[in-house]
Amino acid sequence: MISTRLFYTILFLSFITCLTGMILIPLMDIDAAQYASISREMLERKSYLQFYDIGADYLDKPPMLFWLSALSLKIFGIHDWAYRLPSFGFAMLAVYASYQFALIFYNKTTAQLAAIVLATSQALFLITHDVRCDTMLMGWVILSIWQLAAWFKTNHWKNLLLAFIAIAGGMMTKGPIALIVPILAFSPHFILQREWKQFFRWEYLIGLIVIAILLIPMSIGLYQQFDLHPGKLINNVPIQSGLRFYYWTQSFGRYTGENSFHEMSYFSFLLENMLWSFLPWILFFLIGLLVSFRAIILNKFYLTNKEEWISTGGFILTYCILARSQAQLPHYIFVVFPLAAIVTAKFLHQLFFTNELPFLKKPLIIVHAIVFSLLWAVLIILMRYPFKELTAIAFGLSIILAIGFFWYLFNRSNIFSIPKIIFAAVFTILSINILLSTNFYPNLLQYQMGNTAANFINQQQLPKDKIVVYGDGDSRALYFYGQYCFKHKSNRQALLPTDIVIAYADSIKGLTQSFPNLKQLHIGAHFAVSQLTAEFLNPATRASVLPFYAIIDLDGKP
Repeated sequence: MISTRLFYTILFLSFITCLTGMILIPLMDIDAAQYASISREMLERKSYLQFYDIGADYLDKPPMLFWLSALSLKIFGIHDWAYRLPSFGFAMLAVYASYQFALIFYNKTTAQLAAIVLATSQALFLITHDVRCDTMLMGWVILSIWQLAAWFKTNHWKNLLLAFIAIAGGMMTKGPIALIVPILAFSPHFILQREWKQFFRWEYLIGLIVIAILLIPMSIGLYQQFDLHPGKLINNVPIQSGLRFYYWTQSFGRYTGENSFHEMSYFSFLLENMLWSFLPWILFFLIGLLVSFRAIILNKFYLTNKEEWISTGGFILTYCILARSQAQLPHYIFVVFPLAAIVTAKFLHQLFFTNELPFLKKPLIIVHAIVFSLLWAVLIILMRYPFKELTAIAFGLSIILAIGFFWYLFNRSNIFSIPKIIFAAVFTILSINILLSTNFYPNLLQYQMGNTAANFINQQQLPKDKIVVYGDGDSRALYFYGQYCFKHKSNRQALLPTDIVIAYADSIKGLTQSFPNLKQLHIGAHFAVSQLTAEFLNPATRASVLPFYAIIDLDGKP
């Protein structure tokens, strides 16, 4: 039994850790900064059905993230935390919905564990500051699954309607995947329970009508922007129909070859990335998945009405679908992390609370003690070596917290109403992320062009209508923090003497030939901070891999 006070304390500290990153870490290129820029531009243009990215037609992600983020920016002002705030709310919703879903099939302790696992997974800390569509999608999808499960139990119409509203919200966040995941989750559950009638209920038609009605505004915008003007180029590909692109090509085109993106298309890619994104629970989850399989085999592939395979089946089938796509990124699997959290919670309850698997307990405790010790070692190194700007306080605090971790782990007494290794996991991941958010990431982001160049432009009050981004040295964060859609020129002959140019520093020599009186106003680092390398993190070798940008006044006049 986990005490209510400890449960809420863990959730509170988890959300505070997320809020710390949300407030202190600047936006990272490319996706999060791009989506923030689109949201700001939507607000500036007052174009809520047709979407633009630095003045160009945009057709990639549905509008829900942009709508809610633009609303937040309107209320609170143009701040990175305001852009992130709606997604943070959906992260909290995902934790709450996971808890409520687990309560339908399991006891309170398992439900508490499910909420704790999701709230303290590394992915949640990441996607509340590096905000993409997946944070909202995760919230919508687990809300729909919870409400559908409640409807199948009670037949209350409010649950059905809320479930399909959530599905529509998810579809307006990242496409048909929001409808596909609930189908994949409940199908094996019904098959194993032999509940064939659940596949053919007439009420689904009402749900589809609800979805269709809610998708009308977005569909009108797509039709007006693209279907009425066929042939517009998106990523150098002519688009004949925005509706077809959204409802088919963007999702199903990844399997038919119609979608032009090809990256990380091997089956184990998502699982490999879960090794870090589902820390500190990944080993518990993987073993819990095997235990769940073993149980269903022993039960001869039959479930009673009090059991569920929604979480296990939903995760496995969704993973298989996503892993066969010709284009994958690590965050694509985050949509079913609430289901993974429930699988993990069920296993943790079996392992530590009912002692059903005693032979696994000691080996797993030893392995996790080693894993957590390695994580503490990495944290201490990151607080000490990469950046001179990191304070002695951060390094000292990491040492103190590490000592506290080892003292608690090897002390015979247990002062909390939770197994030691679970508390150690929570303590480790919270400590790591609070120190990364307050020290490591803010210093790392000083090497990103967009936020630093925008800060200089704003501080010096440079005329934004004269600023030009030249060549390949672009950064989406520049447009958000600069609060302006700066012009872009790739040809030197197109530059004017009155232009103030943002360009790679090594292009200064070439520009001097055309503008001999140019004046360098500012120089800064321009590193892809989302693609860290050992050479960059090592201060001794950083200069060899670090490109620079410059802000240049071409006519040199004050």
